[in-house]
Amino acid sequence: MPGAEILAPLVLALPVLFAAVLLAVPGYRAAARINVAGSGLTLAAAVALVLHRPETTPLLLVDDFNVYLVLLTAFVGFTTSLFSAGYIRHELEDGRLSPLHLRFYHAMYQAFMFTMLLALLANNLGVLWVAVEGATLTTVLMVSLYRTHAAIEAAWKYFILCGVGIALALFGTILLFMAAQPVLGEGDAAMSWSALLPAAARIDPDLLDLAFVFLLIGYGTKVGLVPLHAWLPDAHAEGPTPISAVLSGLLLNVALYAVLRFKMLLAANGEALAPGQLMIVMGLGTLLLAALMLYRRRDIKRFFAYSSIEHMGIITFAFGMGGPIANFAGLLHMTLHSLTKSAIFFAVGHVTQATGTQKLADIRGLTASHPALGWGLLLGVVAIAGLPPFGVFMSEFLIATTSFARAPWLAAVFVVGLLLGFGALMLRLHELCFGEPTAPPGRAGAALVPLYLHLALVLVAGLWLPAPLVAWFQTVATLLG
Repeated sequence: MPGAEILAPLVLALPVLFAAVLLAVPGYRAAARINVAGSGLTLAAAVALVLHRPETTPLLLVDDFNVYLVLLTAFVGFTTSLFSAGYIRHELEDGRLSPLHLRFYHAMYQAFMFTMLLALLANNLGVLWVAVEGATLTTVLMVSLYRTHAAIEAAWKYFILCGVGIALALFGTILLFMAAQPVLGEGDAAMSWSALLPAAARIDPDLLDLAFVFLLIGYGTKVGLVPLHAWLPDAHAEGPTPISAVLSGLLLNVALYAVLRFKMLLAANGEALAPGQLMIVMGLGTLLLAALMLYRRRDIKRFFAYSSIEHMGIITFAFGMGGPIANFAGLLHMTLHSLTKSAIFFAVGHVTQATGTQKLADIRGLTASHPALGWGLLLGVVAIAGLPPFGVFMSEFLIATTSFARAPWLAAVFVVGLLLGFGALMLRLHELCFGEPTAPPGRAGAALVPLYLHLALVLVAGLWLPAPLVAWFQTVATLLG
């Protein structure tokens, strides 16, 4: 298609443009509308990018792997901006945020979208690293938005731990560049995905192995893998809820995407170590610890933060198992977790505002006091727990059956982790949604549209997957090895 080459730069330029505009817009209503409009235009550009894929350039790469993640990121970014408009207005009216904070918030939201999209589209290892670092800095600023002692502490914890992780990822990137130089020369090719993958079989496997270990630990910190996860619950609990939605729904995927890109290089080198074993260990460890920690959480946002950690463990385990079916299931679970968990945080945001608390013990009877909200939260928890007919059941079923066929003892550990998480979710679900209401009756109205839209997509995915989407996932599953 003529002009397709401008689509990838356009996807990146729109968030930057709207971030600059939002810095200059003082009024809340105008800023919220501009934020939604900017996110909507970015989504439209992402759809065009899927339909008309441009050629690869030295800096930007659009392939089967990243194009669907670009679309998913733009979609969740748009729906979160819709949720954010009502949520942040309530925070302003309650006096928790000032107009200056809101101007900063909206600009940083668009900047955050830019960094994630840049990480996904980057064809250069260095640009990928800079983009992930940029995503860290923008979210650190938004986590501290309320300027309370706890929020600032959470932001610093996030910054320090993820800063260490990003430093390790940088060292791994340098090692990979050193390994690729004898094969691809000293130019940009040794930092380019499009050049590295065809030449991966000729890269020194020892340096490639060492680089991957640092990269897995470094970017794994951003994924929230155990024991590198400590920043994530605090960031969710103390930051604005829309940021929790995009952290769980998008940023964790972007960090895992970086790990999987490097995994593809090892899979293409017959003498390199099998990265799956490391990922299986970290994935199962993350799943089990997070599932157990769910039983001890007393804060609703921390509770669902640990649920996000649990599911990133599931996805990491799936990709560690590898093979066409497990990789397919991992890709499907990435998508469905993004949609489901962001929907849950949409509900949680309204719940905390309706009840005035984040304490689980003080939230009861939502289906009676706020029926549309309570039933939406109930459906979201049922979906993320892996119950049919929602799509998460299908992805977890594929992971479990594949692991049973290949390594029954690993499958047993995996299923135990799923059951532990399921028990904690069901325990909290009963308390949250039923019983004597603790909040006065209320209605959320149109503010629940993003919540039910996400849940509808997850439900459809459990009943039917479009053939083009299946073919898409199958192609990427083959690339991942």
